[in-house]
Amino acid sequence: LSAFPLWAALRPRGLRRTGSLPSLGVGGRSFAGPASIAASLALFNVIFAVQNGLDIAYLWSGAGLPDGLSYAEYAHRGAQPLVVTALLAGLFVLVFLRPGSATAASRPIRVLVTIWVAQNLFLVASTALRTFDYVQAYALTAMRIAALLWMALVAAGLVLILWRPLAGKSSSWLVNANATAAGVVLVLCSVVDLSAVAAAWNVRHAREVGGGGVALDLCYMRGLGGAAVVSLAELERKPIPDDLRRRAAVVREDITADLAANARAWRSWNWRDARRLARLEAMGLPTDEVGRPVAYRCDGSPQPVAQPAAPALTPSANPRT
Repeated sequence: LSAFPLWAALRPRGLRRTGSLPSLGVGGRSFAGPASIAASLALFNVIFAVQNGLDIAYLWSGAGLPDGLSYAEYAHRGAQPLVVTALLAGLFVLVFLRPGSATAASRPIRVLVTIWVAQNLFLVASTALRTFDYVQAYALTAMRIAALLWMALVAAGLVLILWRPLAGKSSSWLVNANATAAGVVLVLCSVVDLSAVAAAWNVRHAREVGGGGVALDLCYMRGLGGAAVVSLAELERKPIPDDLRRRAAVVREDITADLAANARAWRSWNWRDARRLARLEAMGLPTDEVGRPVAYRCDGSPQPVAQPAAPALTPSANPRT
């Protein structure tokens, strides 16, 4: 993120002066003519149409997944091709649709590129829907939020790719616009605590509070640390089973004790955790360390105490006794 403000100084000099990227070819001539480019785009559109047709049949229609395929594998399969397709679409626009080139002046090529980018956008929407189904089947995490933000960034890049030839913008404009969009997302991620957003979403949509999500994973909430402490405190005030309330209180008290210990040392103090402790105090909850005679698991349930093993019986020296 700190390198983003240096983009204006570090970007290639040719982008600032000429406003376009260098062309690919030999002797000033492009190595691919309009006919070959049109054929390639037609083939890409057919391949993407098959993939999008399968997404419509299995994803958008609400049909169940094929046997042996989990939501995790289904979501990962959808996210991986996005990198290749987005880069391929950008490469085609930057190299073969330069302003003033023969391919840019070809109406069939412009139509094929528009259809292809539209199919890419539909693929991004399908991948996002896969991720939403993944979240419903499991839970929301910071990494899944980051994946959705990345998909939104890919969609924005595809829209910019489509807009560049239609508006007659230069290649440098496309590169700078995508860099600006990426910088905005990075700035937002540095300000917003994605882990706290995930914790709040999981608490609001937990099955125990009447939501449409899965059962709340208190071990995952414990792993989030301070990001989950306020959400756990709010969970305790909801009409939930007593067992869940006790376990949530144990997890929240353990996290609070860690935050209080960090707040007493200036090297580990941070502004977010200080505000979280202040929020707990405003809710009337203690923010001191809690000593417990019983050990607890990560989900707040008591840890069984190991019973001492019975002493082994030694055989008698006299076999008659």
